[in-house]
Order: sequence, then structure tokens, then C-alpha cells
Amino acid sequence: MSTLSPEIITQLAEHLENAELQAEDVTKITDDYPDMDFEDAYDIQWEIRRLKEARGTKIVGMKMGLTSWAKMAQMGVKEPCYGFLADYFSCPDGAAIKTSELIHPKVEAEIAFVTNKPLQGPGIHVADVIAATDFVLPAVEIIDSRYRDFKFDIKSVVADNSSSSRFVTGGHSRPLDHMDLRTCGVVMEKNGEIVEMATGAAVLGDPAASVAMLANMLGERGEELPAGTFVMTGGVTAAVAVEAGDNITVRYHDMGSINMRFV
Repeated sequence: MSTLSPEIITQLAEHLENAELQAEDVTKITDDYPDMDFEDAYDIQWEIRRLKEARGTKIVGMKMGLTSWAKMAQMGVKEPCYGFLADYFSCPDGAAIKTSELIHPKVEAEIAFVTNKPLQGPGIHVADVIAATDFVLPAVEIIDSRYRDFKFDIKSVVADNSSSSRFVTGGHSRPLDHMDLRTCGVVMEKNGEIVEMATGAAVLGDPAASVAMLANMLGERGEELPAGTFVMTGGVTAAVAVEAGDNITVRYHDMGSINMRFV
């Protein structure tokens, strides 16, 4: 049940989108609207999406956040959150990413899926996702909360498009039947030093479970995951802070590597 009026939802969507576009931080919106609920938070996110699409921005995929049990426990939530990916978030492998366009960027290594059949929740499970997957590929998400000092609660995060800002794809795509994503190793290097190591099981035990959860969460709003959707399944590694001058390389077992630098 929404607690915020449509006018307030539009106003907050514009407020948060301006913070993103101008790279200016704001205080968390639950400070002013402590009674807002998750439905309100997603209503604000979908309104930001609508504002972008109305300007001609294309939505090129979806992302899941808070997909580790540890991160959910830390944030006191029972399920991950999702966000959308806009066309201008996409950066090629080897990209120079401008820190002037971001507030306090952090990078996390992820495994992305590309679907070839629609997935409509509720009731989607891992086997459905496997049957609907065209291929998987490496991706790195650059998250950037618009909230001052990275201080927020989960509802504020959801409203802020789950901290989405940029992403880089690269490496090699692979059909799922050649991969056990749970044991797929990932190593992140920052300026030549290893800073994170993990396996795909860090994402809900299996990254395919993250896609299933996304389809089910979208189903609650009467939305589906269309065929051909690019889905980033959530951080395999913890998020690592970056600033101008940093170089990041992420190496994936059997899927190559991704590089980027921050300028």
C-alpha cells in the first residue's frame, strides 16, 4: 500500500534524478518521509525510469543489488533490491570512466545473464532461468549512491535506482551448459594489487537464483523480464572504492578479464 501521493513520488523522482545527473549528493529521503514503504520506493524508481525514457534514454538492462546473505543481514532486509540500467551507464572494456560525473564510485565484479525467453513471475525458479538463458558474461558495476557519505537505508536506496550509475562488460560470453557459475572464481585487482577474491556462489548461492528473484519481484508489479534482457546479478565481490587515477582489472575463470581506469 503506497503512503506517498503521486505528486510527492514525482517530486522525489526528480530530486533523486537531478542528484544523479548533476553528481551532487543529497540526504536520504526517509529523513523527510519516514513512513514511506517499499512500494513507494519502487514507485519513485519507476518514475525516474519514466522520466529518462521520456527524454529518449533507452533502458538496456536490469541489475540486482544486495544479493549476498551477509549484505542483506547487514542492511536488515529479507530480499535483494533491483534497479534499471540506462544506455549511458554502459562503458566498453578498457574505458576511461570520468569521476567528475560520479559522487563516490565503488566497483563490484558481477556475472551477467542475457535471456532469450521472457520470464514472468511469480513462481520463477532457477531451472526456468537456465532454460531462458542465451549466455552469461562478465560485468563490472560501478555503483554510486546519491546519498551523502554513503549513509542510507534500503528504501532510500531502492528509490535511488539501487545506486546504479555505470557498468562495463567484457571478457568472453559463455553458454551456461559449459559453466558452473557457483564455483566460477573472480579476482579483482586495483592498481595491480589483488583486493577481492570470490566465487559466483556469493550471489544467493547461485547467480541464476538472482535472475529468478528479479523475475518474481517484477511479477509482483505485473511486470515481466522480456526476452533479450541483460541482467547483472549482483556483486560477487564486495564493493571497492575508486578515485581518479585508479586502474581496475577483474579476472574471471574461463571468461577472460575486464579493465577500466578512472580519470
